[in-house]
Amino acid sequence: MGHDHSHGHNQNKKALLISFLFIFTFMIVEVIGGIVTNSLALLSDAGHMLSDAAALGLSLAAFYIGEKASDKGKTYGYKRFEILAAFINGITLLLVSLYIFWEAYHRFIDTPVVSPGMMVIAIIGLIVNIIVAWILMRGDTEHNLNVRSAFLHVLGDMLGSVGAIAAGLLIYFFNWNLADPIASVMVAILIVISGWRVTKDSIHILMEGTPKGIDMEDVKNSLAAAPGVIEVHDLHVWCITSGFTALSCHVVVGNEVNRDTILLRLSAYLEEEIGIHHSTIQVEGKSVTEGHHHICT
Repeated sequence: MGHDHSHGHNQNKKALLISFLFIFTFMIVEVIGGIVTNSLALLSDAGHMLSDAAALGLSLAAFYIGEKASDKGKTYGYKRFEILAAFINGITLLLVSLYIFWEAYHRFIDTPVVSPGMMVIAIIGLIVNIIVAWILMRGDTEHNLNVRSAFLHVLGDMLGSVGAIAAGLLIYFFNWNLADPIASVMVAILIVISGWRVTKDSIHILMEGTPKGIDMEDVKNSLAAAPGVIEVHDLHVWCITSGFTALSCHVVVGNEVNRDTILLRLSAYLEEEIGIHHSTIQVEGKSVTEGHHHICT
C-alpha cells in the first residue's frame, strides 16, 4: 500500500512537472509573439496561460513541500499544504470565472471583431491544453484534490479555447457577434461549478470533516461489536491530505480482556476493512470511564 501510494505520488509529480513546463514555455512564446506582432489577443491569452502555470506551479510546489519530514513544530509533516494549494486553486478558479463574466458583460454591450490571428491562437491554445489535460489525467485526478484542482484550471482554459473557436466561426460565417460573450458565459458557469467543488472539498478537509465514503455510525458500531468491547466514545475520523485518513477513539473494555489483543484486532479491522492506516486507539477499563464521567459531571 505504501509503495502504491509513493508510486502514485511520483506519477502525480511527474505529470504536474511536464504540464507546468509545457504551459510555461507556451506562455513565454505567446508573450514574445504578442510583443512582436503587437497583438492584444496573444497577450491576453498569455495571461490565461499564466494563471494555468501558476496553478500547476503551486500544485507542484505543494508536492515538494508535502514531502518534507515532520518536525517538532509540524508533527504530521507538511502534507496538508497540498490541500491548501487545492483551496487556493479553487478560489482562483472562482475569481477567473468572475473575471470572464465581467468581460462577457462588456462584450454584450460592445461586440468584438474576430481576426483570423485570434482563431489561430485559440486553436494552438486548445491543442496545448488538450495535451496538458491528457498528461494530468494520467495522474490521480479522482482521489488527489491537489492534482484535480490543477487539472480543472487547464480544463477551464481548454473550454475557453473551444468557446473562442466556436464563437469565432459563428461570427466569421454568420456575423453572429453575440456568440463570443454567450460562449464566455457558458464557460464561466462550468468553471464556477468546478471551482466551487474543489473549494468546498478542500474546506471540508481543512475543517477536519469526515472523509467521503466513511459512515461514522458504521465505524462506531463495528468497533463496538468487537469481542470484549463494551463501549466506543470520542471517535474522530479526518483527512490529513488526499489519501491519508486518520482516526482516534477511546474504547472501553472489560477488565478481564487482553488489551493488546483488542488493540491489534481493531487496528487490523480499520486497516483492512476501511483503509485507515493511521489510527490511535485508547483502550480503557470500565473504572476509568466511570471515573472520567464522574469528573466531567
